[in-house]
Amino acid sequence: MRDSQDLVQQAAQGIEASSKTSQTPPGPSESPRTATEGHVEALNQVFALFRLNYHNQYYAAYPDETQLVQIKRLWLDALAEIPVEQILKGAKHAIENSEYLPTLNRMLECCHKGLAEFGLPSGHDAFTEACRAASPRVAQQWSHPAVYLAGRDSDWFFLTNNTERTTWPIFREHYQQYCSRVLRGESLELPPAERLQHARPAPLAKEEQLEQLAKLRKETGI
Repeated sequence: MRDSQDLVQQAAQGIEASSKTSQTPPGPSESPRTATEGHVEALNQVFALFRLNYHNQYYAAYPDETQLVQIKRLWLDALAEIPVEQILKGAKHAIENSEYLPTLNRMLECCHKGLAEFGLPSGHDAFTEACRAASPRVAQQWSHPAVYLAGRDSDWFFLTNNTERTTWPIFREHYQQYCSRVLRGESLELPPAERLQHARPAPLAKEEQLEQLAKLRKETGI
């Protein structure tokens, strides 16, 4: 297996070659899950890495250009819910841990392992956790700050009062952004919980009490 430095160099060469010569860029997904331009670029990088590291296997698996276009579209649709950085880390994990060209299922497994290494739950697990959290939400025990922050940015009222079909894409977008920040090495923290103040008012002096009592009697006629 090549070391990480070699992989980085190969990735740079493959990305440049892919951007200039590739005739099979992944087409836009027809699924409701919309992939970003970043996902398209990441997928091209992944296939460039696979071509460099699994040369014979790669051309045996993808001998036909038309077929490769369809396969890229399938992968793009399946990876649309995963942060770009996570996809690239997943590809690196696959290359470093297997001599065989990964299938889509294997690639998804590698991507999810990358999240788990940072203590991040999967996207839909994070979504479920956010939707079920009780109030005050900042005071709850969260699996990772990214889950709370994505829920907050999505708007708690919106999450709990609309269907999953409506809320999931919004939450997913925010969660991907926070996951990307974590995968880039940023440390996320929960905001400080607001402390409810239940301080009792200071008692009135005796003279003030008598004054207030006299005022009350005058107003009520007692």
